[in-house]
Amino acid sequence: MTDTASSTGSGHDPAAASGYPDHPPRMGFFTDTSVCIGCKACEVACKEWNLIPEDGLDLTGMSYDNTGGLSADTWRHVAFIEQRKPIGVQDPGLQHTGDVLAMAEQGAATPPADAAMNPTTPGQAGEFRWLMSSDVCKHCTHAACLDVCPTGSLFRTEFGTVVVQEDICNGCGYCIPACPYGVIDRREGDGRAWKCTLCYDRIGAGGEPACAKACPTESIQFGPLDQLRERARQRVEQLHGEGVADARLYGADPDDGVGGDGAFFLLLDEPEVYGLPPDPVVTTRDLPSMWRHVAAAAGTLVGMAAAAFTAAAFGKR
Repeated sequence: MTDTASSTGSGHDPAAASGYPDHPPRMGFFTDTSVCIGCKACEVACKEWNLIPEDGLDLTGMSYDNTGGLSADTWRHVAFIEQRKPIGVQDPGLQHTGDVLAMAEQGAATPPADAAMNPTTPGQAGEFRWLMSSDVCKHCTHAACLDVCPTGSLFRTEFGTVVVQEDICNGCGYCIPACPYGVIDRREGDGRAWKCTLCYDRIGAGGEPACAKACPTESIQFGPLDQLRERARQRVEQLHGEGVADARLYGADPDDGVGGDGAFFLLLDEPEVYGLPPDPVVTTRDLPSMWRHVAAAAGTLVGMAAAAFTAAAFGKR
């Protein structure tokens, strides 16, 4: 079913609002950035399963990030943010004494006086931290891309996710500025819009998305959205109890500007640090009131034209 009815006003059950009366639970992603190791297994798995073309692999020069952000050819993007900030209880306290890293240091032919410069030598505890996060399409409850798509290429699935049917996309690009997260994009040389489908083909067959399947630390978790939100709240409480006061959820609130995200995150700093908007709002929120104003203005113009025509007709008599 490919009903693309307006997503605004759909409450917290977007599948039902799109015409699925008896649908499975809403499925989604919970990305726990506190355990992301930046391995990029999710990026590779996403590309391999969805046959996404190579996207340049251009290092930014500012980090180990070689993709830069989400695009038509990058549906999962691992961000690397280095901060000169104490890592507190996240510091595992490993000194690498007698392990493989110490052996690597010995075999690096580094003079003892310069050993601290060797990348295998651990720095001082609390010196800096890496923030790593695997970003993805948010599969919003109120999805503006659905509202503006003129062909029905974008549609809501029975799982509450948002998918692009590239075979009927006409490349108009309306969905690109409509997305409050800047997720969706047109592929160069192709012209059509592409983004994460939350592996609709896999979950429809009872499987899990390729990125979640490949994640070695379970930073990316897939399942019924209600269960993920409860699990995420418990994880935040656990981190707060361990002294990680900066831990917070992003996109998990059903009452936010997009009605809550189908893919939400546990962050260790402000959303802006990760390149995420702090207070996203569905860009088509004001469309109903705008159309009402247009209708009122049109009615006024018609009335004025009729009055003028009537006055002119009586004047000729």
